[in-house]
Amino acid sequence: MSEEKPVRLPDAATVEAVLASLNPASADAELVPALANAFPGFDFTTAAVDDFYWRGDARTVLAADGTRIGDHRAWVERELEELSGDLIAFWNRYRTGALRFAEWRGTSVVAFAPTGPGVADFVQLSLGREIEVLAGPVVDPDYRPYSADDLLDPSWVRREPATDAPLLSGPLYRLGGRAAGGIVHMRSFLARRARIEAEQRQAQRPELEARIIRQVGPDGTRDTAFLDANPDWFDFVPRENRFFADWERSSACTHRIFHHWAFDIHDLEHGGRREIGFIPRPLKMPAEKLVLEDGLSVHRLMERTEAIDTEIGLRFAWFFLMTHGHWVDPDVGEAIAEGVRQGRVRLPRRDAGVLLAWADRRYLF
Repeated sequence: MSEEKPVRLPDAATVEAVLASLNPASADAELVPALANAFPGFDFTTAAVDDFYWRGDARTVLAADGTRIGDHRAWVERELEELSGDLIAFWNRYRTGALRFAEWRGTSVVAFAPTGPGVADFVQLSLGREIEVLAGPVVDPDYRPYSADDLLDPSWVRREPATDAPLLSGPLYRLGGRAAGGIVHMRSFLARRARIEAEQRQAQRPELEARIIRQVGPDGTRDTAFLDANPDWFDFVPRENRFFADWERSSACTHRIFHHWAFDIHDLEHGGRREIGFIPRPLKMPAEKLVLEDGLSVHRLMERTEAIDTEIGLRFAWFFLMTHGHWVDPDVGEAIAEGVRQGRVRLPRRDAGVLLAWADRRYLF
């Protein structure tokens, strides 16, 4: 945060008004100053996340001269109705390519602003940076449609982050919805995540107290109460909370976590159950994945993890990349943890504590 005391946390209505006020020609440069002006005292930074997408809810049909005819779905449904649902007649009418459709394509952007000195003291805004492009013809000129869905969800155009499709408008910025974690104060989110987990587990108590596990061993069959076999069931700490706690007590704590990670947040109801959590998304990734190769010594593994830390610019970066599981194989962590236990390799004491606790009870995203 800046020297000026914040008046209030960002709210969706104000953020959306700020985004709507941006001029597409200068939106990228204006975004941070506009947010700072709307929320005095917050020091915003932004980062792009490798997350290309396209929207199926906002396509438009255009005539050859660029005139906008109307919403793509409504137009397709109207034309099919006029042709009594005859897909081949529709295809033959429009396969010349005179009519084309436009769609919005985007990438994810996050904006952060600290709210205090703690690891979780920050606000994250999840945004989409979107451009409208002239995507292609309204039908595939080479293949007949098999169903109306083929026409409503056009798959014959190329969709890639780098495109030569003509730009029609944008970029525009859009705020993600509440279910997608559009605006999140991370400390409050983590408290809510832990509370909901505890409530859901407590709600299972009557069932779990009555549950019996039947175990078959060399001495015969033995029945064990579920809670006797799992005495720490109600002390469970969600992986999201552990991720932040591990950062705070590791060598990584000298850096703000949001300088290195964004968080793909969800908070929604599904099947009558509250589902809340996040997937961490690294803002910088190593050039190569680190896997546990046969015959590779723990000392060589340590050298490679140190190389990753240097590449990322963060001590103990390899550990947090490992919890995601894609850039550092979890088996690498297990091997290094065993090396630490045997005294074959050494880590700073606090990093060793984090790694050994993880090895005793793994969490992955």
